[in-house]
Amino acid sequence: MFERPRTGERAVLVHLTLGNGVEDDRDIAEFQALAAAAGAVCVGLVTGSGRQPDVRFFIGSGKAEEIRRQVQDTQAEVVIVDHAISPSQERNLETFLQCRVVDRTRLILDIFAQRARSFEGKLQVELAQLRYLSTRLVRGWTHLERQQGGIGLRGPGETQLETDRRLLAERIKQIRRRLQKVEQRRQQGRQSRRKADIATVSLVGYTNAGKSTLFNRLTVAGVYAADQLFATLDTTLRRLSLPNAAPVVLADTVGFISRLPHELVAAFRSTLQETCEASLLLHVIDASDPHHHDHSEQVEQVLNAIGAGEIPRLDVYNKIDRLAMPPRLESTAGQSRAVWVSAASGAGMELLLQALAERLRGDTVHGWIRLPAGAGRLRARLFSLGAVLKEQLNPAGEWLIEVQTSRKNLQWLCHKEGFREEWMQSVF
Repeated sequence: MFERPRTGERAVLVHLTLGNGVEDDRDIAEFQALAAAAGAVCVGLVTGSGRQPDVRFFIGSGKAEEIRRQVQDTQAEVVIVDHAISPSQERNLETFLQCRVVDRTRLILDIFAQRARSFEGKLQVELAQLRYLSTRLVRGWTHLERQQGGIGLRGPGETQLETDRRLLAERIKQIRRRLQKVEQRRQQGRQSRRKADIATVSLVGYTNAGKSTLFNRLTVAGVYAADQLFATLDTTLRRLSLPNAAPVVLADTVGFISRLPHELVAAFRSTLQETCEASLLLHVIDASDPHHHDHSEQVEQVLNAIGAGEIPRLDVYNKIDRLAMPPRLESTAGQSRAVWVSAASGAGMELLLQALAERLRGDTVHGWIRLPAGAGRLRARLFSLGAVLKEQLNPAGEWLIEVQTSRKNLQWLCHKEGFREEWMQSVF
């Protein structure tokens, strides 16, 4: 065995087309972008095709020899394979190439580990890493293994490999317990929003489609946004006011990608729950990408996998500034279906807010009410529901309040807080 270096930015990338597929430059370009996002410097690229993966090396002995020559010529420190490979294949390749080997799953996990900022995000990434690592433990502590022999020559009752597995299992249980507590707090927040009848709109889309930039444009949240894959991971919630409609909560979530590792889908299930329980999905699509239709299909597959396939959605075609297109709103049967905008320049934001208000307005009551001076508790309740738009006092000491809320909330106020519908002055 060789000594693994602690650093490893110089990388040879390996992309193999399996079956009857045709080598696709898009997949290679995305693979190179993933490697760059992880901090790797590409010093070589090896491509090839095969009917099925090689049992020993995954890539075949001929390609393995080609890769070894590239590693020696470029002094590469790591080989990154754009596929999920088995633990035995990884070990065989590392022994043959005498350098570290990283597959697609570990590459994405590494990017996530670098980008996670919140307590929940770090826990989720660590959980995914531990699940991945648990299948790839190797025998490295031979001096602690069981020994054969007589008195005084027997080793401990547990090998280091078994100890590592037990410690990993205990750490995974600990992280799951912590994530359950975080999920309970998230669930309480969702219940509070449901009780207040506040709709949640979740941004979804392929990674680097511009979700965080659009989120910042709508909410001025200051979320980190960059022209790179998986620039942000942590879910962020912000209140968003809509024209002639009740305010909503806008959620920015992690972007999707083709062949997203199952470990990440499982680990980020609590975060993706915001998407599953949203009232409306804003599917952000990079209109300047000539292959955005394929990316949209990948997003649909992930949404179906997490149980969000049936949630109503509004397509947002972003980056029209790169196409020199004007913003526009597309409707079908009188309902908004797609909006063409530019989050970078702000073009089309009014159309997007208009479409959101139209899709979420539902049975909304908007008008002026007159509250007597003794209805202070009811006035406070209106503020707590986020229903107050304007307020003024008349000479008689009564409150004139412009409200906007759902009819469900209004019925609840009539039943619980003594609100009278005759206090409604005008509805529009």
